[in-house]
Amino acid sequence: MTTTGIRTLIVAGGGTAGWMTAAILATKLRHRTQLSIILVESDDLGAIGVGESTLPAFVRFHANILGLDEAEFMHGIGATFKLGIRFEDWVRPGHVYYHPFYKKPDSNPVPFHHHWLHGRVLGERAPYHAYSREATAAGMGVFDKSALTYAYQIDAVAYAAYMRNYAEARGVRRVEGRIAGAALDGDAGTVKALILADGRRIEGDFFIDCTGFRGVLIEQALKTGYEDWSHFLPCDRAVAVPAAQDRVPGPFTRAIARPHGWQWKIPLQHRSGNGYVYCSALCSDDEAAALLLDNLDGEPLAQPLRLRFSVGRRRLFWNKNCVAIGLSASFLEPLEASGIALIQLAIYRLMQLFPNAPVNPAQADAFNREMGDRHLELRDLLMFHYHANERRDSEFWTACRERELPESLRQRIDLFRSCGQIVAADDDSFAASSWVHVMLGQELMPTHYHPFVAAYGPAENARLLWTLAKYRQAIRKAAEKMPAHSAFLDRICAPARAAGGARKQPEADTLSMSVPS
Repeated sequence: MTTTGIRTLIVAGGGTAGWMTAAILATKLRHRTQLSIILVESDDLGAIGVGESTLPAFVRFHANILGLDEAEFMHGIGATFKLGIRFEDWVRPGHVYYHPFYKKPDSNPVPFHHHWLHGRVLGERAPYHAYSREATAAGMGVFDKSALTYAYQIDAVAYAAYMRNYAEARGVRRVEGRIAGAALDGDAGTVKALILADGRRIEGDFFIDCTGFRGVLIEQALKTGYEDWSHFLPCDRAVAVPAAQDRVPGPFTRAIARPHGWQWKIPLQHRSGNGYVYCSALCSDDEAAALLLDNLDGEPLAQPLRLRFSVGRRRLFWNKNCVAIGLSASFLEPLEASGIALIQLAIYRLMQLFPNAPVNPAQADAFNREMGDRHLELRDLLMFHYHANERRDSEFWTACRERELPESLRQRIDLFRSCGQIVAADDDSFAASSWVHVMLGQELMPTHYHPFVAAYGPAENARLLWTLAKYRQAIRKAAEKMPAHSAFLDRICAPARAAGGARKQPEADTLSMSVPS
């Protein structure tokens, strides 16, 4: 057994991806006294907060790996609780469904949705999300952490600052400077050093590229290549603005279909995050900004920020001695809270595969395979949202419905439509449960379901209808006993407020472009 040959690890870029990576690696490698972690970033570069909405694994990640106190953490980053996403008008105007979080399923070989499908044939008319504790509580605006699976809605700029303080307290050294490029080893072609705009060289053995869309290391230096997925996902721009919180924050994110894309609304403790993702071929930037400003729940706190992007991913996420994390690795629509989830997944897999030498092709291949698979599955899930619509009010939605599907998504749709079956990863990121909620929510109804359920006799049918009704009633009664989300939030954050005082409000010019990832 050999100790790691990596003595200097460089994180290029800060923000959510950079400081989250630095904080986690500093925690896991804290006993490696001969290893130094350096993060290089510039104060001159504005923050793009691609992540105000998270998934349940985010909660456990910070509690179990970083050991953070939840109340202090939530107070510090202005977080609210999140039970899922409320999709409005995606199927047709006026249509609503929830994509809630869930607890791990039991070992029953017949998933619950097959029983719901059979009950529907027998006359049960409650929507599928009515059988979710999380969706029911979200719709009622209540919350109880002991009874529900939840994530957070966070202030991305405050989160990055929090992670910076955490990382620096554990030995991460921050270097201020704008990254202009990189020096390569002429023989191996690996990254040897960062080159800063003022000429300084920051040398290292292993590099994490968190430089955002520029991909200074993974693309500009290593020429990794980019897979453009804009022919699958047509939206290529976004406009975002923070707004005053003039209503009680709900424990869910809202995703609202609009004529040329969709709008997000994310409630935080001190403000709301708002944005409009749209297709620039059908909607001008000024039109998009006007639509967003006209649909705010409170007064805007800053001028709208504009973002152009190319949906897709690097051909390799780990190339030689460089791993791309965050926007330098990929950009997919923030529709399913994927941004921070992909950052977290990349960090987690990097921890599992952390190399003993700056270059390890086998570990890089394993990392690239898994991250590639996850990106493909997420791409298909996002594309399904757009495809499965009945809207007739704009060219955009008609084009989305008629767009040619990748074979992987076509196979998923055909399988579910024919028999209600889903083949997908069963974890918190993009699980089989997510596909079921979205497919049924978007009204893709199977023509058949599991034969074990379809074979029920009269007595079993009667018992199923009774069980479905009792189950739904029990969920609602339990939710009626829960405190309001705002009251629970006040209670859990009260000790942190008392200990640290009121949370400092960010200045308007420091607010990020916040999108629900």
